[in-house]
Amino acid sequence: MESRTTVPVGEDQSEVGPEDDFTGLKSAILEAALDQPRIIGATAPCPGRLKASPEDFRVTEVPAYEPCGEGDHLFIEVEKRDVSAEELVNQVARRLNIARGDVGVAGMKDRFAVTRQFLSVPGSCEEQIADIDGGGITVLSAKRHTNKLRTGHLKANRFEIVVRDAPDQLTLTAAATSELLKSKGMPNFFGPQRFGRDGSTLELGLNLLTGRTTKKAIPPRRRKFLLRLALSSVQSALFNRVVAIRMRSGRFDRLISGDVAAKVDSGGPFVVQDVDAEQHRFDEGEIVPTGPISGPKMRSPQSDAATLETAVLDEFGLTSEDFRRFPKLTTGTRRPLMVRVKDLEIEPVSDGTKFQFMLPPGSYATVLMSQFITSETTADE
Repeated sequence: MESRTTVPVGEDQSEVGPEDDFTGLKSAILEAALDQPRIIGATAPCPGRLKASPEDFRVTEVPAYEPCGEGDHLFIEVEKRDVSAEELVNQVARRLNIARGDVGVAGMKDRFAVTRQFLSVPGSCEEQIADIDGGGITVLSAKRHTNKLRTGHLKANRFEIVVRDAPDQLTLTAAATSELLKSKGMPNFFGPQRFGRDGSTLELGLNLLTGRTTKKAIPPRRRKFLLRLALSSVQSALFNRVVAIRMRSGRFDRLISGDVAAKVDSGGPFVVQDVDAEQHRFDEGEIVPTGPISGPKMRSPQSDAATLETAVLDEFGLTSEDFRRFPKLTTGTRRPLMVRVKDLEIEPVSDGTKFQFMLPPGSYATVLMSQFITSETTADE
């Protein structure tokens, strides 16, 4: 691979050479990916502890549709406790004696939690469903449907989270921040678990995209899962950097020239040409600006928005061409910069404070909680 010289992320503008300085650049990229400012006007966060036990972090998947009762696929609702997303698929496939690729999921759920979600398996497995139970996995229901469950086939995720070891005034201090989140929305950052323990997943993705390693370096048993996760980790880091820059420069709740905005009701994207004319629609919640999930099929911004997103690629030592190395896995899309938080309720409970809310698919509860508390969370994705 040819040598690269780039400007590292952050304040240090010194040059980075090829291989010997790449480690430093990766550290700077991870730091930038984890830089997640709080919204302006939020009250100071309180100390607190997330995930003191799996029961303190409950997630319930809200399906996009219900199984119809007939067809060649079987939709299974399961509850898992302290089981990772990858291990769930592995265990279901092993116990039903099917390939991992035959197990369909709408989305990945936290490991150290109690989560309810749907899976799909071939209808021929119907008589074996009871074999799935065990090892932290419980089958709640099973019903046939006409299609396989695929990523994104869910409406939302409902969360019930208890914060431990927080001061008694957390319920009161969180009230102002709660109202702010309801009106302005939550920064749609990818959570720290997206990047792996100590940034290992992000590092693998950077090495893959820049040709410093190949997918053959990933153990065959985990290759399909880790390859997709590592590449998306880099896309996530780029997105987070764009959101952070806009927040720190006062452009989080303002459209900028050339933004790719999306209609909230339909998701239809368009390029903002007249900022003043579109700002009112943004303020009313009709449209939302988006950030990059880099790839060859991503809708490109123009003008000031394009300048910002190109500068972030440069900071990371990447180009748009790097995402053509894996065109089927890094196709590219856009992601809303912020999301509205629905049904947010906060109440004191025995030995803690309970937060209940609903987020759209792909948005992180740990990101929302970081607006209220300072807490270390496990990198368990």
